[in-house]
Amino acid sequence: MLRVNNVFGRVDDISCDFKHMVAEKLGISTAQICSLKLARKSIDARKKRDVRFCYSFLIEVENKSLERKLVKQNSDVQEASDFKYEIPKIGAAINTRPVVIGFGPAGMFCAYVLAKAGLKPIVIERGSNVEKRKEDVELFRSKGILNEESNVQFGEGGAGTFSDGKLNTGIKDKRINYVLETFYRFGAQESILTDAKPHIGTDILSLVVKRIRNEIISLGGEVLFDTLFLSFDSDNGRVKSITIRDSDGLIQTINTDYLVLAIGHSARDTVQMLLEKLEIDQKAFSIGVRIEHKQSWLNELQYGRFASYLPPADYKINCITEKGRGVYSFCMCPGGYVVASSSEKETIVTNGMSYSDRSGDNCNAAILVSVTPDDFPGDNPMAGFELQKSIERKAYVAGGGGYIAPSQRVASFLGLKDHSDNERIKGTYLPGSKCVDLCEVFPEFIVEALKDAIKQFDKKMPGFANPDALLTAPETRSSSPVRIKREKNGESTKVKGIYPCGEGAGYAGGITSSAVDGIKTAESIIYEITKE
Repeated sequence: MLRVNNVFGRVDDISCDFKHMVAEKLGISTAQICSLKLARKSIDARKKRDVRFCYSFLIEVENKSLERKLVKQNSDVQEASDFKYEIPKIGAAINTRPVVIGFGPAGMFCAYVLAKAGLKPIVIERGSNVEKRKEDVELFRSKGILNEESNVQFGEGGAGTFSDGKLNTGIKDKRINYVLETFYRFGAQESILTDAKPHIGTDILSLVVKRIRNEIISLGGEVLFDTLFLSFDSDNGRVKSITIRDSDGLIQTINTDYLVLAIGHSARDTVQMLLEKLEIDQKAFSIGVRIEHKQSWLNELQYGRFASYLPPADYKINCITEKGRGVYSFCMCPGGYVVASSSEKETIVTNGMSYSDRSGDNCNAAILVSVTPDDFPGDNPMAGFELQKSIERKAYVAGGGGYIAPSQRVASFLGLKDHSDNERIKGTYLPGSKCVDLCEVFPEFIVEALKDAIKQFDKKMPGFANPDALLTAPETRSSSPVRIKREKNGESTKVKGIYPCGEGAGYAGGITSSAVDGIKTAESIIYEITKE
């Protein structure tokens, strides 16, 4: 099998003949291509006068001699293997079932692989199932009534369920295809298997995670919602049980030899409890704002006259400020909405999301400033959380209460004259926003970095510093400010049988990398069980 890269096609050609395109690139006849499969599709918009699709294909040709010739003659042709991820089955019964804390992407895929292996995991999720969770999120957005245990941060599917379901990642791992195939198998669009920047959409992802949950249950696993992980006990340096408070408020003990901590990046109380039992270090993370522009502006900027043929445009941008601090865009949501994402009372947290059709009038992205432990208010591992919380509380006060978010037009933020026309960019954050000087919310170093970055980004993307563009604050939960230390096999450095995992433990960032880390954690547990 061969992989053929950099096959280009017109964006306005809806009836393109892939086999003919590949044959023409390789200088062979279509008859010499025995099979062809689309592997990847992206948009090449480097030349605005000639925006094209860029494809990669997996092909089989008529004989090995031709394969060797094509690889030798064309740098865009490589040998490829049709890798299939296989989950080992465990035949023998084990004494206790693995317990997974958290049902975000890391916990979900860890539990799924464990269940497929026959280990019947028990999942403990402090938040609600996705059906109730959607109701709680909508109640918060419409009336400002916050459920601290069921919200954008906590509940089935994790924070990613309400964040567009973006699946692109910077990691390289053979398990990525398995993650995408699993999402597709349970109801995601087939396009995620080939798109360079795959996304599912909040509306579809909520259905997908429910189906994965039901599959875990059908394989003998359990998923306990509205159940809080309180603590664990160990004996001779190995975990032996956990304590939980169930959905009825009852305290229970579950015996286990294998405990996965996929707690997510917002479980501050859980990290505080774990401080006394595990090794936890401070970790760099990021803080910033959500910026909203008109999606039509971005489409025109990125694609020019080809915009009508293409899906809503996105962007990824970064810079280093004059003072040497990194600033970058994150979780960019085409045709999306800025969403209220608080998980603690009297705090403001923002995030971004899109539905599968990405049809909203605005695009939004987090513009984040890199924050290091040197910026934290102390040496305690919880100091990064303290910095987050102080900003989130200031934002609540600045907004005047009721979970109204502080916002500011770019013109005001940069001290520019506002030349906006009558059609202003309307903010999408609910319950609502209030015009505020963001200096009231952020430390000076964050304000300075954001101002510098917005000006730099405008040079790369003219119109980015549109005076009417809207900043809504704060975005504080892009990643965890701690890392729970673990060995190379994923096991805790302090207690055997405990596996810190995913974004909350400091080892992933985003849905796909978290899911991959969950799979690797499951593999480690399976290996430990099979070698015993």
